[in-house]
Amino acid sequence: MSVVSVSHDLLAELTWRGLIAEKSQGLEDRLAKGPISAYIGFDASARSLHVGHLLQVFMLTHLQRAGGTPFVIIGGGTGMVGDPSGKSSERQLLDDAQIAANSAAIRAQLERFVDFSPGPNQAQMVDNREWLADWPLLDFLRDVGKHFSVPYMLSKDSVQARLAAGMSFTEFSYQTLQAADFLQLYRDRGVEMQMGGGDQWGNITSGLELIRRVVGREEGDPPAAFGLCSPLLLTREGTKMGKSEKGAVMLDPTMTTPYDFYQYWLNDDDVLVVQHLKWLTLMSADEVASIAAAQEASPSDRPAQKALAYDLTARVHGKDEADRQVRVAEAAFSGGPINDPQTLDALFDAVDNYEFSPDEASLGALDFAVACGLVKSKSEGRRLIEQGGLSINDSRVTSVDAPLPAPIGGRHLVLRAGRKRLLIARRQA
Repeated sequence: MSVVSVSHDLLAELTWRGLIAEKSQGLEDRLAKGPISAYIGFDASARSLHVGHLLQVFMLTHLQRAGGTPFVIIGGGTGMVGDPSGKSSERQLLDDAQIAANSAAIRAQLERFVDFSPGPNQAQMVDNREWLADWPLLDFLRDVGKHFSVPYMLSKDSVQARLAAGMSFTEFSYQTLQAADFLQLYRDRGVEMQMGGGDQWGNITSGLELIRRVVGREEGDPPAAFGLCSPLLLTREGTKMGKSEKGAVMLDPTMTTPYDFYQYWLNDDDVLVVQHLKWLTLMSADEVASIAAAQEASPSDRPAQKALAYDLTARVHGKDEADRQVRVAEAAFSGGPINDPQTLDALFDAVDNYEFSPDEASLGALDFAVACGLVKSKSEGRRLIEQGGLSINDSRVTSVDAPLPAPIGGRHLVLRAGRKRLLIARRQA
C-alpha cells in the first residue's frame, strides 16, 4: 500500500464522516500549522484485530492520508496489565511469547490500512515494553505516579464501572501506564496526539494531564499535546459491534472465514449501513451519497450493504477474495443453479457441509437428507418433501422414494431446505 496524501485537512475529513466524538482544545490551531504525529494503542491480547477495532484503524488511515505520521503502539507492557475500560472482569494476562506472536500478526493486518514502507510519514509500530519493562518501580512512582492523585484516578468512568465488582491494583494502575506511554512518545518521538475510541477518553486525558505537568504548561499556555476520539462501533441497540452468531468477527481469515466476514457486513443494519460507509471506507462524500440514494430507492436490493461488504472484504482479505465472495453469495442466495466446482468448494468451507462416503452416494434422497443433517428425522424430511421444500442439485425432490441425483462433477451435492437452509455435501477424497 502506498501513502496517498490528500488536500483536505484531517478534521474536515473526520467531521463529514462523523468520526469525531471528543477532541481536546487547541487541536484546530495545531493542525493549521501542518501535519501531526499521532498514535493509537492495541493491547495484543489476541492474534487478530476484530471489526470493533476498525474505526480506530481507519483513524490512522485518515491521519496518514492527510500527511500525518501514524504510530501503532502494541501494548506488550500494558497488555500484561489489562485495560479495565469497557470490561466487567479482569482479563487474563499474557506472557512474552504470546504477545510477540500476536503483535506480528496484528502488524500484518494493519499493513492493509497504513503504509509502513519508508517515506516522509511512514507508519511506525512500537512495543511499549521497550520502556515499561525496564522502568524501575521506584523511578516510575517518582516520575509518573506523583502526578496522579487518587481522587483523580477514581473519577475515571472506567474505574467507577468496576469498583463495585472489585478491581485489582494492577488494573487500577493502567491509566498511569498509558499516560506514561504518551509522555514517552511525546518526549522521544515527537508524537503530539493520542487517538482512540470514545471509551478511551479518560485514559487519553490522563496522558494529557501528565504531559502538561511534566512539560510545565501553565494555565493559558497553548497545549503541548492533544487527544482525539472517534465514536464506538455500536449496534442499533447500543452494544459494541463485532459479534455474530459464531462469535467475534475477526480480521484473521483462520478465525473468521472471508465468507463469514463478507456476510457479516452484507447483513448490516439498514439504519446504520450508510453511516458505516462513511466510517469504514475511503469513499468520497459523493460516492456515499449516490449509494445512499440507491439504498433509499430500493432497500430490498441492499446496495449499501453490498458496497460496504465488498469494500471491507477487499481491504482486509484482498480484491480477489472479495470478488470470490460476491460470486459465492450470489450462488448461495440467488436461487439459481450452482455448478461451478470452485464456487462449490468455497461454499463447502463457508456454509453447513457434510462429507459423504461412496456408500452414502447410493442412499435415497430422503435418507441422505437425514444422514447429512439437513433434516433431523425422516418424518421431518417427508413433510418437507410434501411441502415442496427439499431440493438437491437445484431440482425439487417430489417423492419420498426419489433417488439421490449424481453429484455435480462427481463430487458435490447442493441441498436446500426451503429458501434459507443451504448445505453442501462433498464426496470424501
